[in-house]
Amino acid sequence: MGTKRTGARAVSRRQVLGGLAAGAAITGFPHIAGAQAKAIRVGMPTILSGRVAILGTSGRAAVQLAFRQINEAGGIGGRTLELVDRDSKGRPDEAAKVTRDLINNDGCEIIIDGEASSGAFAVHEVIRDLPVLCLHTCSETSSLSADPKLHVKTAFRCARQGIHDAVAGGTYAARIAKEKGLKRWMTCSPDYAYGRDNTAEFLEFAKIFEPSVEVVDQVWPKLFAPDYTESITKILQVKPQAIYSALWGGDLVAFIEQSNLYRLFANIGFFSGGLGDPPVLTAIKQLPPGLNTAYRYNRNYPAKPANAAFADGFAGIAKHEPTNWAWQCYTACLFIAEALKRTNGSTEGARLAAELKGMKLAAPFAVDDAITMRDTDHTIIGYPVAWGRTVPKAPYVEDFSGVDWAKIVELETQWKKGKGYA
Repeated sequence: MGTKRTGARAVSRRQVLGGLAAGAAITGFPHIAGAQAKAIRVGMPTILSGRVAILGTSGRAAVQLAFRQINEAGGIGGRTLELVDRDSKGRPDEAAKVTRDLINNDGCEIIIDGEASSGAFAVHEVIRDLPVLCLHTCSETSSLSADPKLHVKTAFRCARQGIHDAVAGGTYAARIAKEKGLKRWMTCSPDYAYGRDNTAEFLEFAKIFEPSVEVVDQVWPKLFAPDYTESITKILQVKPQAIYSALWGGDLVAFIEQSNLYRLFANIGFFSGGLGDPPVLTAIKQLPPGLNTAYRYNRNYPAKPANAAFADGFAGIAKHEPTNWAWQCYTACLFIAEALKRTNGSTEGARLAAELKGMKLAAPFAVDDAITMRDTDHTIIGYPVAWGRTVPKAPYVEDFSGVDWAKIVELETQWKKGKGYA
């Protein structure tokens, strides 16, 4: 993929300052004349092809939207932000290669890492060697930011993470398990770092809150597997009362559609960490009602005008509702812009990192007033962590049930101590 330039139609200053989105399509950055200040180039390695390309395409659209708003509000001291994206094809080795190329050959001074966890760890190590500012916007594997051995001074996570979702998911699942007597559980999650870590964390907290939960079997299909017949058959043979799955994107769509052929969800409770992305929900031809899912994105939650306006603006570009990766990438752009303003446009990684540590940012997606970039482990808190149930028509997920962030942090701290991370 080549260089992407954003710009074009006007959006009011009031909308920009409020973080609101205009709905017009983006055709390209306006031409930057030689007399103008040099643009700040931001590189984005991500997945733009294959089965889970929506991860990259939706994240890229959110960055384009954010950069257009920032540029039309005057940019950073008159300098525009310019996006340069590259397709890693979902391969960690390619993610590392294109990240180096973006910095060394394309002149990118900041990296927005739009890789899944499998590629994010590779990007992370590149940033260790080439310490520009990097914001991970997709990886949810907790250890990326929780494990102090992996700490990189100029790398931050602007994305949800598994341990936070596990606390909320465990709380929610325990309540449902008590109400419906769901004691026998199975799991069906992708066989890589995120799938295994996320599943283990969910089960850990489900058992803490409801000790009667028993895991009777687990199946681990390969990441991006086209056929889930073997896993579905095993589930039908074991006959659990509930299933947890960390499948996501096109994999999750395929699993649910194939499961519908076997009426898998007729008598089994289903809990999913990844179903709540609107494009995933709408891609399923017959969405079963009553499936339980973590919040990924919803224009009605949090119920803020700026959130709904972001959804409208994003849909004007991508032609579909935002994904989880979209709001995370958009928020990363807001953090980047604020850090650049505080450094008077300096793109030096160490200076930008110093500003990001502990930064509180008013954002359309904040549960309360702000999302905070925690200084201790370079990860965000204060974003929506909630679970709800599927319904067959828009908004597709309702009855969100959240957990107070003070409780999440308390249990996260205990989890870190148990892991030797704190």
